[in-house]
Amino acid sequence: MQANLRDLHERVQSGRYRAKPSRRAYIAKEDGRRRPLGIAVLEDKIVQRALVEVLNAVYEVDFRGFSYGFRPRRGPHDALDALAAGIGGRPVNWVLDADIRDFFGQLDHVWLRKFLEHRIADKRVLRLIGKWLAAGVIEDGKWTAYEEGSPQGASVSPLLANVYLHYVLDLWVEWWRGHHARGEVIIVRFADDFIVGFQREDDARRFSDQLRERLARFGLGLHPGKTRLVEFGRYAVRDRARRGLGKPETFDFLGFTHICAEARSGRFWIKRITIAKRLRAKLKTLNQQLKRRRHEPIPVQGRWLASVLRGHMAYYAVPGNTTAVSAFRYQITRHWRKALRRRSQRNRMNWKRMGRIATRWLPPARVKHPFPEVRFAASTQGRSPVR
Repeated sequence: MQANLRDLHERVQSGRYRAKPSRRAYIAKEDGRRRPLGIAVLEDKIVQRALVEVLNAVYEVDFRGFSYGFRPRRGPHDALDALAAGIGGRPVNWVLDADIRDFFGQLDHVWLRKFLEHRIADKRVLRLIGKWLAAGVIEDGKWTAYEEGSPQGASVSPLLANVYLHYVLDLWVEWWRGHHARGEVIIVRFADDFIVGFQREDDARRFSDQLRERLARFGLGLHPGKTRLVEFGRYAVRDRARRGLGKPETFDFLGFTHICAEARSGRFWIKRITIAKRLRAKLKTLNQQLKRRRHEPIPVQGRWLASVLRGHMAYYAVPGNTTAVSAFRYQITRHWRKALRRRSQRNRMNWKRMGRIATRWLPPARVKHPFPEVRFAASTQGRSPVR
């Protein structure tokens, strides 16, 4: 192992290192389509991971505070906290829920190289990245070149995506906010998903039109089915009622549906619940796995299901989402009982007994996260990553 690493290091240093094509694999998406992944060989993963560590130190100085995806010490809950604090604490009345269509498949290599050269002077680093972009992909034994895009699954792809969007989107939004906006504007971006909040509707519509022109210049476009402008904020309920309209629309971001709600004290707050479509898809997958595990001993199944539930709660158990988390736990119990009842002809798994088993193995549904404004204030200490 050590000899192989020394040989790899020597080849990288001498310029003899050659990137190998990625292996094409697919994962199912919620809409029935398949997301293509590029699985790199071990050598390429090692070199890419090492280069990402170096480049992170360079670009972390440049990246904006409202950019959260695939950055050190920044996760999806940090982005969710920033969004909730931004909408709840600033005069936001309109929200642009934006999604870039097939972002990783549409990266323009010419523009990407220009962006990298703007900050990176070391030609060896640029050549390494060029080798990975030119390595192509193997699918069904056939090699295909990457004319554009960066394979999802490669260690270097998230960083390249952030570099691309830093120049295409982040810097432009910052400039647009300072030169064209008449009211307040906030933005939170996680990879190619981003939410922009506006105080004024005319700002929101002008921004949306100009954003499409900006992205088109760099070979990108907004997903027509996933990009919407919605009236949302602390005054949305009142303003829509005054115009004879119904409740404010909701929007989805990072696994949660965001809803205009009112706390018991009467103050406005953003309620976040698990996206129903994702919950159904997760339960469907879990039920299929349970069928394959139904003949395992109950303690083995219980430990596995407990780990699934703990993982689900670690992400989704936010304030206001206890009902959805409890429903997920109940559905796990229901599917588990169904699987156990089919293990034999002697059907003695009634709900009373199943309740004891579930209490023994499945952790109760509890909130695992503080309120977003509290954690956001503690993590930023007065600085505003939504600006």
